[in-house]
Amino acid sequence: MARVIDIHAHAFPANIAEKAAKALGEFYHFTVENEASCDALAESAKAAGVEKVIIHSTATVPRQVKDVNNFLKSCESELFIPFGSIHPNYDEIEKELDRICMLGLKGLKLHPDFQEFDADEKKAIRIYKAWEKTSLPLLIHGGDPVREYSLPQKIARIKDYCPDMVVIVAHLGGYRRLEEADKYLIGKDFYIDTSSSLWYIPKQDVVSIIRKHGADRVLFGTDYPVVKHTEELERFYNLGLTEEENEKILYSNAKRLLRLK
Repeated sequence: MARVIDIHAHAFPANIAEKAAKALGEFYHFTVENEASCDALAESAKAAGVEKVIIHSTATVPRQVKDVNNFLKSCESELFIPFGSIHPNYDEIEKELDRICMLGLKGLKLHPDFQEFDADEKKAIRIYKAWEKTSLPLLIHGGDPVREYSLPQKIARIKDYCPDMVVIVAHLGGYRRLEEADKYLIGKDFYIDTSSSLWYIPKQDVVSIIRKHGADRVLFGTDYPVVKHTEELERFYNLGLTEEENEKILYSNAKRLLRLK
């Protein structure tokens, strides 16, 4: 069985997991049928033989930042590797980024469309410049069919300010913004993940994007609770990539980025 790391999954505290999953579905206009708790995420991952899951939860307003990061830390386990969260309107950005590192969280996740900030605005750049100093990766949501906060061309400008930062752009560079992603991100110095892409993009187009960008810079992600791990792995294997491409995307690229032993 292939070794698998899921770079992009979500979970929420048990008391709000149902509400959070419903809100996620309403935002993207589809029904989220899977439970969004840590236990449900673990069950999904283990059923598919997934070794590690990078777990995310977004602070949609500034007052949530510390609580979200504390929750993410509490999720840390042999299975779960948490990334932290920050909000551009948080009063003590640098202090909280330092605390994220002290907590041992292994990266940072931003979602411009949920958090309502442009990916290239001054408040965001402040975060990037502070985070670049940590040498840890940033995962950022890319693209939205209606909003323009996370347009690929805005995300591309991150490298103008932080050329050395490891940036992972979700959803093959742009959820339902693939033309812009192809123009501004694909083939450039960014990583992309496969989350929330394989179920709606024709597989020949997915393969084309992966090979144009280079399998060395592509990471497997499920976007759980949107889909279960068994389902997403079936879609991934159905792409017909080579064994070498599969191994890089499913495991070794993430292992290298996260400095796992």
